[in-house]
Amino acid sequence: MEDTVESPDPASSSTSFSPLECTYSITVYAGYGVEIQVTKVNLSKEESLIIMGHGGTGPELLANETLMREGQVIRSTTNQVYIHYRSLRQTNHGMFSLHYQAFLLSCPFPRSPAGGGVTVTDIHPGGQAHFHCDPGFQVRGHEVSTCVNTTEPHWSTPEPQCVAVSCGGWIRNATVGRVLSPTPPSVSNHSNGNNLSCHWLIEAKEGHRIHLHFERIALDEDDDKLIVRSGNSSLSPPLFDSDLDDVPERGLLSESSTLYLELTADSSSIPLLLALRYEAFDDEHCWEPYMPHGNFSSSDITYQLGTTVTFTCSPGFVMEQGSGTIECVDPSNPHWNDSEPVCRALCGGELTEPAGTILSPDWPQSYSKGLDCVWQIHGNEEKRIELDVQILNIRHSDVLTVFDGRDLMSHVIRQYLGSRERFQVVSGGSEVTIQFQSDPNDSSFILSQGFLIHYREVEPNDTCPTLPQIEFGWISSSHSSPVRGSVLTYQCQPGYDISGSDIITCQWDLSWSSTPPSCVKVQQCPDPGEVVNGARSVRPEAGFAVGTVVRFSCNQGYQLEGPSQISCHGRDTGTPKWSDRSPKCVLKYDPCPNPGVPDNGYQTLYKHSYQAGETLRFFCYEGYELIGEVIISCVPGHPSQWNSPPPFCKGKGQNINYYILYTVLKPSLIIKYIHIKRMVRSEDFQSLSHTHSYSPITVESDFNNPLYEAGVSETNALSNK
Repeated sequence: MEDTVESPDPASSSTSFSPLECTYSITVYAGYGVEIQVTKVNLSKEESLIIMGHGGTGPELLANETLMREGQVIRSTTNQVYIHYRSLRQTNHGMFSLHYQAFLLSCPFPRSPAGGGVTVTDIHPGGQAHFHCDPGFQVRGHEVSTCVNTTEPHWSTPEPQCVAVSCGGWIRNATVGRVLSPTPPSVSNHSNGNNLSCHWLIEAKEGHRIHLHFERIALDEDDDKLIVRSGNSSLSPPLFDSDLDDVPERGLLSESSTLYLELTADSSSIPLLLALRYEAFDDEHCWEPYMPHGNFSSSDITYQLGTTVTFTCSPGFVMEQGSGTIECVDPSNPHWNDSEPVCRALCGGELTEPAGTILSPDWPQSYSKGLDCVWQIHGNEEKRIELDVQILNIRHSDVLTVFDGRDLMSHVIRQYLGSRERFQVVSGGSEVTIQFQSDPNDSSFILSQGFLIHYREVEPNDTCPTLPQIEFGWISSSHSSPVRGSVLTYQCQPGYDISGSDIITCQWDLSWSSTPPSCVKVQQCPDPGEVVNGARSVRPEAGFAVGTVVRFSCNQGYQLEGPSQISCHGRDTGTPKWSDRSPKCVLKYDPCPNPGVPDNGYQTLYKHSYQAGETLRFFCYEGYELIGEVIISCVPGHPSQWNSPPPFCKGKGQNINYYILYTVLKPSLIIKYIHIKRMVRSEDFQSLSHTHSYSPITVESDFNNPLYEAGVSETNALSNK
């Protein structure tokens, strides 16, 4: 299915002026979306073109004319699209051409559950996602989910979770596996671990023994307890008791083919954490060595008698408690001649290699309270040290400090607390000192991940990295080069707003104080505001994007002063703006009729009638002087009335007594004027020339400029009284 939507033919438009509005609806089969390619677009500022997606959770703005470019491809996420075109021009409408076709929609790729994974046959309708869990975990939820063919394709079931196998159990014919605490470490919550009592029986084949290695363990020393027994019941002799023994670095070895584990927990002080790895082996082989945070190589992958294994630690770890090479010995009771070594992240040290890794103590487990660790990095004198801080997740009461030198008296480059995303630090010399201190008195101590830092020698450079130019904007610099302390100021072209910090500084560690900002196209008008004593309606309802139309109405007894609707228009340069100012709702009063023009004089801003609050000014021709009020005002009422009778023009040579008589008679003239005005209202505004020397204007005023036609208004002053 494909076709083209084109702008309306100007010849088919009505000749009478009114906004031209066209709406096109495109609907394809469920499971398909609409792909639109902009083949032509040439619109004026008075025209809008909006593409909206429908049929999902709500209307979705896909594009408008300010973002459209020829050749652009727009894809919907549902099977329905509306195209709305609006023009305020009477003639010479713009043109557009949009070619559309259907395409097959797909479900989002499902996320792998913590402690497991997912395999997907297809993400299009009909495809399936198969979820699985790692050993020691089981699927909670549906193992298979199908991509459903609907308006907006989705998976038939929610993504499942991988949870630890139930508290306790009997593991028959054990080979290799894990025993885990009842909740996964990633979501462990000790409120679920209160009052636990779990029992596991691990049973291997007859003639085999079992090796148990402690991968991770965290128990409350007062309320939690783990006992491992060599046998098949709670009466068997214990090999390990957490209340009495330290965690065995090289693990435990059963005396028979069974191990019995007892776990009790009745604490909420720390999260319960338990991960034990078991492996069965026969009497002709040694068990497979286990070395977290390191690697090993073996002369025989089955670990028969005589096999040698060599160990190495991962970067950032140091080998402790054991030998770097062990051998499987003793035909009568095969075992390793030495314990497997332990790779541990230490608290401080001196580092002289050109590259390496620094880890928080006991990484990847949480560090302890009350630590004060110092690492010193010594590089080549002609080099600098770059720190790549990949992970920083410490408590806000703990401090990581970087010094630009060989000791704690050196200049402080930066201090860090809490969490930060990945960043780099460059020293000013060839040596760096790093100090980490954890608060010993924090009563609210919680487990934190720590930090992971890679370091390397780099060539000297005393400037911050060069930053690219900002698109749709420009950069002003305080210095000719980005040296320490230099400041960059970002500004955007009209029609764009800064997204991010508009000022960044080159810091002592030769890093910028923040990431460079970007200039983002302003795609909507500001809120025009509510109208007092009235209401407004907005279409479309979401925001004030280009093409939005706001219509205004007034409450009973009020009338609009200004346009009844305004629309948001985009501009090639500058921000979008409204087609007009927002109107006001003013009290509805009868207007005052024009009182007429005095003989030998004239009015400015002539109109047939004046709204309440408007004023009228009078002038006399040369050789005449104005007697009376120069400016009179229309006083609101039912009906509205002028606050004074209109003045008249007296020749400059006439007797001044005439003016005195006018002054004396002015109050009676006002009363007479009001009486005459009421007669005028009943007699279709008869001329006042028979009472005063005025002649009503019977032709259009010379002041026909629209600027003057607006009059002098005091409506605001009246409405605020």
